[in-house]
Amino acid sequence: MTAELVRGQNHPLPHTRLEIRVSAGHPVLAAVTLGDEQGRIAGPEAVAHPGAAALPGIEVPRQAADRHRLAVDLEAVRDTVHRVCVLLALPVGAGGPARFGATAAPVVTVTAPDGSGVADYTVTGLDRETAVIALELYRRQGAWKVRAVGQGYEGGLAALLADQGLPDPGELAGTLLEAVAQGLARSVAAPPPRLPETDRARRTTPASSTPTPAPASTPTPAPASTPTPAPAAPPGPVPQPPSASTGPIDYTHPGRRPSPGPAPATVPAPDAGPAAHPAPVAGDATGWTMDERLYNQVWGMFEDLARTTAAYRSACQFAESRLDQELDRVLSDPRARIGGAGDAARAEARAKHDELTARAREALDRDLAQLAAESEVVEPALPPAYARWDSPVWQAYRVPMEAPMAVRLGDLHLPERTGLRIPFLARLPLARGLWVDSGRGHSVDAALLDEAELRRAALECAVAHAVRLLAVHPAHRFRVRVIDAAGAGATAFAPLVEAGVIEGPPAAGAAGVSAVLAQLTERVDLLQMAARADASEDLPPGLDTAEELLIVHDFPHGFDDRAVTRLRYLADEGPAVGTHLMMVADRADAAAYGPVLDPLWRSLTRLTPVPDDHLADPWVGHAWTYEPPVFPAGGGVLRQVLAQVADGRGQWGPDGL
Repeated sequence: MTAELVRGQNHPLPHTRLEIRVSAGHPVLAAVTLGDEQGRIAGPEAVAHPGAAALPGIEVPRQAADRHRLAVDLEAVRDTVHRVCVLLALPVGAGGPARFGATAAPVVTVTAPDGSGVADYTVTGLDRETAVIALELYRRQGAWKVRAVGQGYEGGLAALLADQGLPDPGELAGTLLEAVAQGLARSVAAPPPRLPETDRARRTTPASSTPTPAPASTPTPAPASTPTPAPAAPPGPVPQPPSASTGPIDYTHPGRRPSPGPAPATVPAPDAGPAAHPAPVAGDATGWTMDERLYNQVWGMFEDLARTTAAYRSACQFAESRLDQELDRVLSDPRARIGGAGDAARAEARAKHDELTARAREALDRDLAQLAAESEVVEPALPPAYARWDSPVWQAYRVPMEAPMAVRLGDLHLPERTGLRIPFLARLPLARGLWVDSGRGHSVDAALLDEAELRRAALECAVAHAVRLLAVHPAHRFRVRVIDAAGAGATAFAPLVEAGVIEGPPAAGAAGVSAVLAQLTERVDLLQMAARADASEDLPPGLDTAEELLIVHDFPHGFDDRAVTRLRYLADEGPAVGTHLMMVADRADAAAYGPVLDPLWRSLTRLTPVPDDHLADPWVGHAWTYEPPVFPAGGGVLRQVLAQVADGRGQWGPDGL
């Protein structure tokens, strides 16, 4: 049965040899781009278009037409290709429509080699756009999937290719349109039948060599420098850390026009069986190390949950819109107001609505069940840097010899299934400071606590983050300083002080605040100058170059204007040289400074001590509920981890030896 996709929804591909059919009702040109894990294309050689219609595993038509057939063999594409995007564009000066919104929506169908349908997608919601990314085929956990994208561009092919990272996109767009105008050839023929495995191996293996099969379970490594957030979204904004603002983040790409209107009414067919969903395996993602593979897998789960929920919400919104339209038609027809005709029409409209929402929920439940099964496998396999505080991995914790690539700052979930938590992982070293908000904001949970309880919870949350950062770094490569000007955090900071893992007692009073900020500002200045001049050997003897975290509690108590200026300097310039800031404060307390501190708050990643839905993902912009990390009752894990960190620091001398 063919799956009817809605925008953002994905579907497993049972075959790697496919045919993609396009029916537009008016001439369009078709092209394919081959991208990396982030959807970026390296150059014109990664684009199959009418002027260069063949790439390894890809063939596209050489002319504009109202019907197309594209041949795709995913086993033949290069190993570096992770995303195959199908593009449609209106030819220039062909006498056809000037925008997609002026004609019927294109329909894109993915079929198997025998012609049986795999997935359909009707590209709706377009208006003034002249180019669109219709479908995306992408690798996920060693298998290929298809995703309905439907992202349109008013700027045409040049804007689309620029969004995918192509250098000089205007030149290629011009070449492509010129090739269409000249009508170089006719559409590509249907793909040839797949070779048997034995014949294909015979053709690709030299006669003089004996093929040696590789282990089937070995994942394909990716370069260590490969950028992450996963799993990246299809061409679009690079994932950013959440904003410090109190509302959800706007990730809208400045070069894109968001597609208005509801998604198609249909949703994917029910699960085709066990083959559609292979058993999840921890670390089943690309990467050189298990930590990197797990990191990429977590971000893949994050993206999949965002998109499958977006598809469900879109389908429900379409069902509601369709119900409203049908009820309006009934009310506007005088004949339907007499007798039982109106009641029957209303009942039929509601039945259609219920059927659509039920099918959407069925598809959502199928995807959520798969993600929950994957989470149950992945969560126990996470290392300390990614694991929850109640994970058994902490019972065998030892101070690491090198820093991980990321750290867990809490959990994220959506209301469709609150029990499915996705680890909120932030890359290390931290590119932005952290702000643990002790204010109420708009959180329902915060409204249930009084001011003192909320401030205490914020400080305990900050301590949990600090302990985590200490635990995942080598003992001699991470330091913590504390400013507690009023001394109100003595109880919460006591475990850190008693374990001896912070640099001296917390600084108190205006004098203590000034002294610590002056030392750190001077340190940042020296490290910056050494880095710019490539003269690290000229640093003053004894200057510690380890990363450093400054925790500021009860800001702005004890801060004068000069101290505030230094704090802003540390927030802006510190991360580049390993000096990080963690604020524990209520933004309202600093209102006396006026808007001068707004850049400070915006430069920090806002976290909350209670669940709050202030974070947004970089793909569809859902408001995710953030849950802070919590130590298990009894404090055993906290004491054990701090003891290990303190013991590790004791084994290193002043020179880290």
